[in-house]
Amino acid sequence: MAKASRKPKARSASAQTPSKRTKSSRRSRSKTGVGAAAQSKTAALLALLRREDGASIEELSSAAGWQVHSVRGFLSGTVKKKLGLALNAQKGKDGVRRYSIGA
Repeated sequence: MAKASRKPKARSASAQTPSKRTKSSRRSRSKTGVGAAAQSKTAALLALLRREDGASIEELSSAAGWQVHSVRGFLSGTVKKKLGLALNAQKGKDGVRRYSIGA
């Protein structure tokens, strides 16, 4: 007993083409792809880094509500690489490393 050959089901036109995002959905996000809440955290951390004495990791961590390793990633990835700012790190007499941006 031979099986009858079956034709494959026809796919609709929408199933054959991959979905694409519209330009308006791409424009609504910022350059880094983060929302407004993350932008305000970035602005707050940059304000701390612009102070004359800079900010310690603990100060940055508590201001953003992030863990210490996340703050270090922010300093390396966002401040240095994406924004291209010069990040200075100095260890004080108390042994606490303070980070600052600027000249």
